[in-house]
Amino acid sequence: MPHSFATSPNTVSWFRRPGYTQGIFWVFMVALTSNTNDILMRFAGSRLPAMEIAFFRFLFATLTLLPVMLYFRKAGSFYTKRPSLHVLRAALLFGAIACWTTGLTMVPLTVVSTFAQTTQLFVLPMAAVFLNEKVGWQRSLATLAGFMGILLIVVGHSGNGGFFDSLLSLNNGTLFLISAAMMFALSDILNKRFVVEESTLSMMFYIALGTTLFGAYPAYTVWQTPQLSDLGILLVLGAGGNLILFFLLKAFAATDVSALAPFRYLEMILAGIFGFLIFGEIPCQWTLAGAAIIVPSTFAIAYYETHHKRKEGAPEAPKPIEVDLCAQDERS
Repeated sequence: MPHSFATSPNTVSWFRRPGYTQGIFWVFMVALTSNTNDILMRFAGSRLPAMEIAFFRFLFATLTLLPVMLYFRKAGSFYTKRPSLHVLRAALLFGAIACWTTGLTMVPLTVVSTFAQTTQLFVLPMAAVFLNEKVGWQRSLATLAGFMGILLIVVGHSGNGGFFDSLLSLNNGTLFLISAAMMFALSDILNKRFVVEESTLSMMFYIALGTTLFGAYPAYTVWQTPQLSDLGILLVLGAGGNLILFFLLKAFAATDVSALAPFRYLEMILAGIFGFLIFGEIPCQWTLAGAAIIVPSTFAIAYYETHHKRKEGAPEAPKPIEVDLCAQDERS
């Protein structure tokens, strides 16, 4: 029988309730886990090609999910009503990674670091069109302010106008990066759209399996036999990748995807903190100036969202929910 928890409004866990604050918490967990994975990829990337790392990450993500799925519902965990959806999600993720990896070799890293944050700019209009979310000026302004903070950081590190020269000349590298950002954004929209129809585990498993299959041949073309220590890092990367997607799905189930967009910039703030603590990288004045824009903008939109909902009389957790990793819909 599936592992499910039905609770009353008074006893339901805070972590399983829908709400804006819960969404922020899960996005923070995404940023924390993502930065941990980035640190591990920095070590692995010094010895292995990027496409091989991506392949092993999703391979180990698939393998580490298998015992979890078998524990929760044996073969029933693999049930899905929308197999074509998972193929599309896997194709999008593979395409995004392929474009991103290609763009990395053609564009200065200062430009790459900016395009890494442009996904949120695509999320806002997509959320309005495909999810019918109300993207007000408050959310848009907070997201744009966060992006301006990112620009300030990048410009400070580029110097001599190099960033603008590269950004304004849309060469193949920048087009690859823009394409990747759009696919990452569309993947977020699909995750939000179908998280209530498909089980969390099936969404995690099939995108990992599909991306592994899509990435097998590209990894073969650049193959370098990994050492045992490399495999250990790649195994942790796979498990971490599962956690990132799990936290992201929890965030999307808690509140609007557009409301969470400004908080995705916190990932860069955490990256600066980890860079200082682990690699001894001291943030320059431009990084601090950018953070001075990003952090207030995220807290401002958080204050607005929570107080706006209270004024409208909308409770943060309107009703108890049934949490079931393997079956969120009725199955015959």
